[in-house]
Amino acid sequence: MLSLKKTAFCLTLSLLASGAALAQEVTLRLHQFLPPQATIPAKAIAPWAKKIETESNGRIKIELYSSMQLGGTPPQLFDQARDGIADITWTVLGYTPGRFNKTEVFELPFITGMSSESSSKALWDYVQANAQDEFKDVHLLTVHTHGPGMIHTKAPVTGLESLRGMKIRGGTRIVNNMLVKLGATPVGMPVPAVTEALSKGVLDGTTVPWEVTPALKIAELVKNHTSFAGNNGLYVTTFALSMNKAAYNKLPADLKKVIDNNSGLETAALFGRAMDEGDKTGRAIAEKAGNNIVVLDLAETQRWRRTAAAVETDWVNDVKAKGIDGAKLAADARAAIAKYAK
Repeated sequence: MLSLKKTAFCLTLSLLASGAALAQEVTLRLHQFLPPQATIPAKAIAPWAKKIETESNGRIKIELYSSMQLGGTPPQLFDQARDGIADITWTVLGYTPGRFNKTEVFELPFITGMSSESSSKALWDYVQANAQDEFKDVHLLTVHTHGPGMIHTKAPVTGLESLRGMKIRGGTRIVNNMLVKLGATPVGMPVPAVTEALSKGVLDGTTVPWEVTPALKIAELVKNHTSFAGNNGLYVTTFALSMNKAAYNKLPADLKKVIDNNSGLETAALFGRAMDEGDKTGRAIAEKAGNNIVVLDLAETQRWRRTAAAVETDWVNDVKAKGIDGAKLAADARAAIAKYAK
């Protein structure tokens, strides 16, 4: 009888313990480099975090840390996820040059289209097929791109000649090489530094998409914005939302499923749609300010494309030295982009 009671007591304790485990709350710290009102933090990360909290019945809490509040610099964010300084980070992959050699093919000039949603979905597929090894140190949640990059300048850029000699911010090594080929003087810096650099005259202009211009006050600091004819943008930058492996692995199976359900292709599309909507907002602000919005005609755009084509040759040769078939990767990237092109 005592043995039966002891068994029942132990079973009760076990059920209570399992119930407590089931109800456990997990707090994940998400760290990124932009202010909270910027497009991705406000329109993608915040609703994504809220969705996870809702779908986990409040058992997963995601604390949002903007503008590098947890310390470090934007180029350190990927490693912060790897090392557990933060549980999740969102960052620009090009902030660590030479590290994401396969993924950066999407940054080549005029390779992507005019929709961030479509290019972000293409990037996810491409990474799954070609570049998973570049993310082996983290649990990759998604990747995405921004919309078509443009040139925003104090003096108007109406052709290649007018760009020459300008000090232009480039966010990645591919973009910086493109600027060299186009005749500008590239100045590398993370995007949060652009506002001060423009206001102090360190820069004559910057390459960014429309969506980030409101957060950086670019439409106030420069009055000229140059884009291109055709179905391809000048360039895009690649981003990753990454989770610490240990933080993911220690989740119970049902909470892992919540994270998994908010990862991958559809999450890439979510972030891409936010970028596309942000592009509309950024352009509308510049239009309301009466700024000069230039769209280079097809003939001039073709001049830029021919001049920038050498960037792809450089990239293929560069990654070949690292044992990577860049020509094949560029073909695979274009195929993925064509699959989702709108």
